[in-house]
Amino acid sequence: MAIITKIAVQKKLKDRYNIYIDKGNGEEYGFSVSEDTLIKLGLKKGMEVDEFELSEISYRESIQKAYTQAVHYLSIRMRSEQEIRHYLREKEAESHVIQEVIHKLAGQGYLNDLEFALAYVRTQINTTKKGPVVIKNELQEKGIKGEMLEQALEQYTPDLQLHHAIDLLEKANKKPNKQSIIQYRMKVEQQLTLKGYQRSIIQKALEESFPEENENQEWGSLVFQGEKLSKKYSKYEGFEYLQKMKTALYRKGFSIDMIQKYLEEDEK
Repeated sequence: MAIITKIAVQKKLKDRYNIYIDKGNGEEYGFSVSEDTLIKLGLKKGMEVDEFELSEISYRESIQKAYTQAVHYLSIRMRSEQEIRHYLREKEAESHVIQEVIHKLAGQGYLNDLEFALAYVRTQINTTKKGPVVIKNELQEKGIKGEMLEQALEQYTPDLQLHHAIDLLEKANKKPNKQSIIQYRMKVEQQLTLKGYQRSIIQKALEESFPEENENQEWGSLVFQGEKLSKKYSKYEGFEYLQKMKTALYRKGFSIDMIQKYLEEDEK
């Protein structure tokens, strides 16, 4: 049995209190509590507390501490339940304490995985050009799955996906291009795939926004690449030189007929 001998406000944290007790050997520091715990448990000077009550105080204080940490974490942005659990584990909260905090946050409306998922998808749609595959993976990493995941992703309609994919292609088309049309198409398709767009959307976006094949532009790209390769293979002559040039230009996506025409003109 211990008697509370003094309750003092902490100097740096005005909402926390140091509790001093006497177990029969004189006054000593016992523990600290938040203002919330102090009021709920009615702690006061002269109050007797046994070991069970001390354990209860410690337990309540652990929950209050973890709850305060979680609320602060949530104040930055919405979080999923899995994110809160992971964060509190990093703060060394015990599993039963984390469960109590999760229950309390959910009851207060601070934690709702469906609302989180819906808001997350809306934010990604409005502020990024990520495709649905990437967004889906990100939500799964945050613990969102099943019907909640599918319901949230329904907001990202095929029309919105196509609109974003076309925007990305138009930006890519504005950059100087010295590649063959085939190679350039492969490049932008790969970029859109990495962004999280499915092949069906990519193909529609290419059909609507990709510039028509321009023979003059293709020829200019071939000449540019040919001049670079010509310097690279300048040490070769005759048949060996021609074969290396043909192979390299073909790998870059140019047609055999156009390559042959370029090499014939290059010989003149």
